[in-house]
Amino acid sequence: MTQCFYVYLLASGPCGYLYVGVTNDIVRRVAEHKSGLIPGYTAERGIDQLVWYETHRYIDQAILREKRIKRWLREWKFALVEKDNPRWLDLYGEVRTRLQPGSATPTGLA
Repeated sequence: MTQCFYVYLLASGPCGYLYVGVTNDIVRRVAEHKSGLIPGYTAERGIDQLVWYETHRYIDQAILREKRIKRWLREWKFALVEKDNPRWLDLYGEVRTRLQPGSATPTGLA
């Protein structure tokens, strides 16, 4: 089974507050944000919509990408989202359907 790591962007809504994170289980992590289990910045601002994500094979690559995106200007982050998700849709349902619950491995790749 191949391990996947995810860099993801959450938003409070279109062009709202943003949060950049990294995880090895995007379904679990976004569910934690949605249920308010992650105290602090995201919970206080209602940042719980998955608007962008990408996969990485190695954790060091994912962490490096996360750190770079965190340093970006806000407009650059908006452009990253709008390139593939121009309507700022919450992608959590799509991700949850594609991935096995509790697993970061896409269905069919194991």
